[in-house]
Amino acid sequence: MNTEHLLAIYDRVAGAPDAVPSLRRFVLDLAVRGKLVEQDPNDEPASELLKRIEKEKIRLVKARMARKDKKPPPAEDSPTQLPNAWCWTEIAEVGRISPRNNFPDDHIASFVPMRLIPTEYSTFKSHEIRQWGDIKKGYTHFAEGDVGLAKITPCFENGKSVVFRNLTGGIGSGTTELHVVRPIFVDADYIVIFLKSPLFIENGILRMTGTAGQKRVSREYFANSPFPLPPLAEQRRIVSKVDELMALCDQLERTRNEREQTRDRLTKSSYARLTTSDADETFRTNACFATAAFPALTARADQIKQLRQTILDLAVRGKLVEQDPLEGQGDDLIPEIRNAWKTLASEGVLRKVRKWPAASDKDLPFDIPQNWGVVHLGEAMHLINGRAFKPSDWTPQGIPIVRIQNLNNLSAPFNRFDGEVKQKFLIDTGDFLISWSGTPGTSFGAHIWDRGPAILNQHIFKAILLGRAFNKAFLKVAINSRLLELIEQAHGGVGLQHITKPKLESVVLTLPPFPEQCRIVAKFDELMALCDQLEANIRAVDNGRSSLLKSLLRDAWNLL
Repeated sequence: MNTEHLLAIYDRVAGAPDAVPSLRRFVLDLAVRGKLVEQDPNDEPASELLKRIEKEKIRLVKARMARKDKKPPPAEDSPTQLPNAWCWTEIAEVGRISPRNNFPDDHIASFVPMRLIPTEYSTFKSHEIRQWGDIKKGYTHFAEGDVGLAKITPCFENGKSVVFRNLTGGIGSGTTELHVVRPIFVDADYIVIFLKSPLFIENGILRMTGTAGQKRVSREYFANSPFPLPPLAEQRRIVSKVDELMALCDQLERTRNEREQTRDRLTKSSYARLTTSDADETFRTNACFATAAFPALTARADQIKQLRQTILDLAVRGKLVEQDPLEGQGDDLIPEIRNAWKTLASEGVLRKVRKWPAASDKDLPFDIPQNWGVVHLGEAMHLINGRAFKPSDWTPQGIPIVRIQNLNNLSAPFNRFDGEVKQKFLIDTGDFLISWSGTPGTSFGAHIWDRGPAILNQHIFKAILLGRAFNKAFLKVAINSRLLELIEQAHGGVGLQHITKPKLESVVLTLPPFPEQCRIVAKFDELMALCDQLEANIRAVDNGRSSLLKSLLRDAWNLL
């Protein structure tokens, strides 16, 4: 494998989302299987290297510079065939596992937390400087030239391992979630290549133990799993070739990132022009450009999210469809809303009618058409919070309880309740709901319930719409378009956050004439369907490129 081969593969699959990471893994896999560089029959065989290592370990024990190794468990079967001059061994056989440092407390040393251990194949670049007395206890020891491997999930799966170099005072300590080996007559960088290779990581993932979030690879797997040992001269050639090809991968990644950043800037600029264009002719020009450029502007799935948000913004700014003066004024719908409040109060649904100050288009961060009105969310609907349930309330049978999970994930299972429930907590198909608690970006927002009778859980409002001022589908668009504003007003901890009822009710919504609302919804649905199609196309293209990449790598492997 050389630079030309790698470039030839990349040129055919450059658009695949996993192109560069796959190439990196491929290079590492070739390296530890003897397929990256040619073998030289003049090299000292790995079997002779092992004899020299064993003599050195005996010398270190006699000189009291190392402890005698424990007898390793029986070796596993060799995973694959190696070149003639190579041999299978174990990391424990080619170095000292978990070495300790013995230095005065006032010795200046390096301290390395997990965040400073690189994921990618790269040099060790950073450390903290501490006194040895402050970091010698309760941490993992290492010294200049030692190799460290992160043993805890997800750091192990991500390939966090490194050769410690340029340590202050020649020694260091760091996170306890490390396995360390001090190599003897073996190139430390070659060991790191092995530790980052799919051969080692994929087998290690299968052998991790512990609870979710706290899984680890054992010392035994690190020290005693099969380790492919090339002749020392070939180790150095492998390291040199890996350095060369990884530098190429770095360059390919930078080029890709620069291209995507340019695409992102163009996308952001194009969508921004749509939402800031005032003159009809200017807007039409910008809209034609953006529409024609959709496929080029949305080459990644994450860019579709930005497109959807832009369409939401256009919908509530009056820029999705043309206005028709014969459809009347949005303000004409407000008296109907206020009359509906009085009707609910007279029927005893409400204790009293809340008086809202008149909303103004100046309360909006954008301009709207002249024939549109504005209204506070709390003026347009009566909000009823769901009922609180405890796990002890749940029953195997009964009516479904709608939680935030059920609004965001159609496949989320329902809890159920088989008891008496007040009518105000019951919902049915067509009811309008607003979730006001959860994780920003995923939970807050408006929903139209479409899955039959259910009970509403707390953290979700059932909205009783007042009068016939709003098309429900347009109202959902209007509320969700203000989602970012609602999130900014949320409060709470790092996890669960809340939008208070007064904050939610004070949000100002645009109110177009009812016929225009219906036309906006039709255009909005049409454009959302286009976004769905673009997402499907992107997935299909990405899957195709990923399949092609796997095929090309498989063919390249067979040719080596």
